[in-house]
Amino acid sequence: MFIQTESTPNPATLKFLPGQTVLEAGTADFPTAEAGDKSPLAKRIFAVNGVTGVFFGNDFVTVTKSDDVQWDHIKPAILGAVMEHYQSGQPVMGADAAAASGHAEHTGEDAEIVNQIKDLLDSRVRPAVAQDGGDITFHGFDRGVVYLHMQGACAGCPSSTLTLKMGIENLLRHYIPEVTEVRPVAV
Repeated sequence: MFIQTESTPNPATLKFLPGQTVLEAGTADFPTAEAGDKSPLAKRIFAVNGVTGVFFGNDFVTVTKSDDVQWDHIKPAILGAVMEHYQSGQPVMGADAAAASGHAEHTGEDAEIVNQIKDLLDSRVRPAVAQDGGDITFHGFDRGVVYLHMQGACAGCPSSTLTLKMGIENLLRHYIPEVTEVRPVAV
């Protein structure tokens, strides 16, 4: 098994590509080791000292490390954990855990606007941020303000504010005049 790695715009995050499907659909975010207990793969990765977050996409695993450890020191152990997992035959997700589809539900008078927002996120934004090892999902819409949740490499990335304001906000405002601002939320 050959696992490729790619850097991301977030220096604390590295993207691991095992060369096979990680999740059939959706994403899974494990911002803590306790959250990682729902996944045998995440649990193995969190066992590596210095790992602070794990995120799964369709064909990648994004790992976030603490500032006090260097990638050179923990990358081999993470590669070993991923390889061990796939050789074990265990599922990526535990029986009681499921991948998330991403977007929060929204009903009410703004349903048409919200559907347009979700469509633009799915077609233009999410594929781009998945290339960087993350995901951005719809969290809410209130009086012109779109609330988005950033996961994986996007969470805590130094360039995430610029991405939100200059990229996503401009895109949404261009196509949907009712959008006035985009703000991040922590879930």
